[in-house]
Amino acid sequence: LCFGCFVFIVMSYVQVFRAVLRIPAQQGRHKAFSTCLPHLAVVSLFLRTVMFSHVKPPSISSSALVLVVTVLYSMVPPVANPLIYSLRNKEIK
Repeated sequence: LCFGCFVFIVMSYVQVFRAVLRIPAQQGRHKAFSTCLPHLAVVSLFLRTVMFSHVKPPSISSSALVLVVTVLYSMVPPVANPLIYSLRNKEIK
């Protein structure tokens, strides 16, 4: 189930990038990429921390590390998304 979700996300981003690359104007492509890439960075951060928390060896199970990873994947992406998009909206205005 997780692998299917991951494949769906990757295929969605491939479709988005294909659509952006078809934009004829260089400035339009730049604006589209500047909107997509921060979102991709947040999704990437979320997926990497979740994968690390589930794939890490049992020998690396200190409580401080578990706490940091938990905060990274549960707090940072929801906080970062509005921040990124509010900065992007100010740039567009």
